[in-house]
Amino acid sequence: METDSSLLSSELDLQQQEQLYQQLLLQTMEKNASEVPPESKVIRPQPGFCVKTLTMPDKQKMFVNICQSAAVPPPPHLSREALVELLESEDPSGYRVPMSLGEPHTELDNSSQGCTVYDVVISEEFFQKCLKDTLFQQFLIAVSLEGLENKYNLELSRDCKVLKNRKFMGSVNEQNIRTKSRPVIQEIDPKDNTTLAPAKRPEFCLLVEPPVGDPEFLIAEIQLAGVASSHALILDLGEDRLVLNARPSLYHLDCFMPFFIDQEGSVAQYNTNTQILTVTMPVVSS
Repeated sequence: METDSSLLSSELDLQQQEQLYQQLLLQTMEKNASEVPPESKVIRPQPGFCVKTLTMPDKQKMFVNICQSAAVPPPPHLSREALVELLESEDPSGYRVPMSLGEPHTELDNSSQGCTVYDVVISEEFFQKCLKDTLFQQFLIAVSLEGLENKYNLELSRDCKVLKNRKFMGSVNEQNIRTKSRPVIQEIDPKDNTTLAPAKRPEFCLLVEPPVGDPEFLIAEIQLAGVASSHALILDLGEDRLVLNARPSLYHLDCFMPFFIDQEGSVAQYNTNTQILTVTMPVVSS
């Protein structure tokens, strides 16, 4: 992945940053002036299959409903041969599956015992592919568990089981495919410098503009509490990847985008007042 150091503005005027950010948003909103875009889009996913696993290290029972929806875009085409090669390379992170990860909900299992359930929604097209090929199904389960671990700070067992004759556990809830959560900003004690702790994964949200129709921009808003200046940040953008480091070993973020982006046309601004890094990335049309 090539590094483009010019993407990260250094000590730009805050007002100029805000104007540029708003200008990019207005470009998409003007094209949808006749239709007021919703703050979020609620989808009703269709059941698919249910996976049983355990939380670690307490080994509590947990279920994952793998669901499908036409509202979720399919991933880039990947042949079975390419998937085998990808898995053999031990770096399956190079292929990303767009998915919506729902909030946990409590249900009753077959023994009438309470259990935690998560709903994962993927595209109908990719779901059908996973039904026809167990290798794709196993890959989907693996990336779903990884996504839940990253989003909800979990550790899940990979010794999981697909339940027979059961499409879902409990109920399949409606999902908001554009949830903008309120990240918790943690205070950092500057006096505690005796031992450098491992870099933390910052709270962030990824927005799509416009929220309906063909995407034109991806906007990442990253909370960086304790970072006083953009000079402490190193931002690298790949065609579908964002890597951010905040020195010295304060934050580290490595995430993949659901779409390919225009690296040269991307703009990043750091607001020292709110301590939020905003990265606006044009989507490359397919």
